[in-house]
Amino acid sequence: MTDTLRVVITGASSGIGRATARLFAEEDARLVLAGRDASTLEDVAAECRALGATAITLRTDVSSAEEVDRLADAAVERFGGIDVWVGNASLYSFGTFEQTPPDVFDRLLSVNLSGQVYGARAALRVFRRQERGVLVSVASIYSRITSPLVSPYVTSKFGLLGFLEVLRMELASAPDIHVCAVLPATIDTPIHQHAANHTGRAVRPLPPVTDPFRVARAIVRVSHAPRRLTQVGRVQSLFVHARALAPSAYQAVVARAYPALALTRDAAPVSDGNVFHPDRRSTGVTGGWRWFPRLRRIPGGAARRR
Repeated sequence: MTDTLRVVITGASSGIGRATARLFAEEDARLVLAGRDASTLEDVAAECRALGATAITLRTDVSSAEEVDRLADAAVERFGGIDVWVGNASLYSFGTFEQTPPDVFDRLLSVNLSGQVYGARAALRVFRRQERGVLVSVASIYSRITSPLVSPYVTSKFGLLGFLEVLRMELASAPDIHVCAVLPATIDTPIHQHAANHTGRAVRPLPPVTDPFRVARAIVRVSHAPRRLTQVGRVQSLFVHARALAPSAYQAVVARAYPALALTRDAAPVSDGNVFHPDRRSTGVTGGWRWFPRLRRIPGGAARRR
């Protein structure tokens, strides 16, 4: 790899993506930042330039294969290639399967799963030509465990991990092309503020809540020293073992405990959150969840479903 990495980051507007952009910027990386809101991306790019990086932005909806291809083309045109592709764009939703509208369910799959597939295809087109590169896909602890109220998210993340495992097998003859999965647990980002909510009750993240820069450091680390799978969030990672060792007990406990922990008694309006349109109000790295007095609730989201 070149000393100065050429890095594409999807979902760079907030949370883990924004934190990752900052850390790569501290290494003077050449960055291509992608997200659905152009103005927010420019704010992130300005932060990165102030840290010494070269950064360009491209408004991209990863559910469109054509837009993802354009993103890869822009990186090659500007920087001559891609060393690291960070697939981070993701949407979240609360509600039982029956409460969740079909278009919301489908939209999560198209962004969280198909968006990663499109990103891998675009990145591999460049990696094959270079004969090297690192694909880093941000999956989730929900790639390995389950809970009620988040069926589209779990479906997308289980599918993503399976896709990455198959892809890794198929690339066995290309030793300098690496496929890395990073699996965060509950992270202090605005994802809960952005989430669709069809429960009728205010929601909150499952504690303990982890610093997003821990995930960003893991992404940067595997970009330099590729690793098949990295989990971030030790406490919740224990649930992976619990589910494997005692699946019936795990199901019984989580089915009762998760709604009690994730939902408050406060009413909240039905909302699609940022599922169909970006939310410009919560675009920082953190969501403000690590201070206990603030770990109370968040309302149903920005826009009431019509």
